[in-house]
Amino acid sequence: MKRSASVLMSGLVAGLVLGGCSAPSIQGGDTSCKDYLAADENTKTEAVTKMLKDEKGADAAQMEITGTKLAVQTYCQTVATPDTKIKSAPHL
Repeated sequence: MKRSASVLMSGLVAGLVLGGCSAPSIQGGDTSCKDYLAADENTKTEAVTKMLKDEKGADAAQMEITGTKLAVQTYCQTVATPDTKIKSAPHL
């Protein structure tokens, strides 16, 4: 099991080096639904936090961030296209 994990990690590193960094592009409200849905929870929080700060000019409360993440997730999974920007999701 340990060897297969090493092989997997080596392949992942090689893929990133050869193919460039393929991590989702997180750019606040300009993040695409495709990239948002592929991101981990911390990255989703960063994207929504940046989007709300850019819109309001101040840091958002944790409750607003959590609610907006839920709205964006639902929007991107239902009516949005993969290229839709998360700022298009209905939120407060």
